[in-house]
Amino acid sequence: MELTSQLPVRHYEGVYILQPSLTEDQQKEILKKSKAIIEEYKGEINHIDTWGQRHLANPIKKFNRGTYFHVTFKAQSDCIKEIERTFRINDKVLRFMHTKLDERLPLEKHVEAYKNVLLEAKKRHEEKENKFKAREQARRSRKPVR
Repeated sequence: MELTSQLPVRHYEGVYILQPSLTEDQQKEILKKSKAIIEEYKGEINHIDTWGQRHLANPIKKFNRGTYFHVTFKAQSDCIKEIERTFRINDKVLRFMHTKLDERLPLEKHVEAYKNVLLEAKKRHEEKENKFKAREQARRSRKPVR
């Protein structure tokens, strides 16, 4: 009698920060490797979103900017260990983070909530920019021209 245990398939999201100097093909190659690992562990990618290049709060490996990616997927728990192991080896990956999602909700709901958070953040940023511009314009109108 042989006992085999199957690891459950869980929902995860990952955020990856890659070097800003990478070409699009190099970025795709890194994401293809992670996709292959996910599929190897009986998983599938649900959603990949590119945030583009953004300024880093603190320099990482002398880089001030990074290219951000957001991924949601289903896989066995051992998959995370393998992805993180390969990302630690790869110098082109600056940072990565994986989070286990609530399995009671479908991945589509998580993606929808994620997009709503991004929209709210964008709105707040635009409001902040508009306030700054209004203050700047009011300050300029008060200054006497010499």
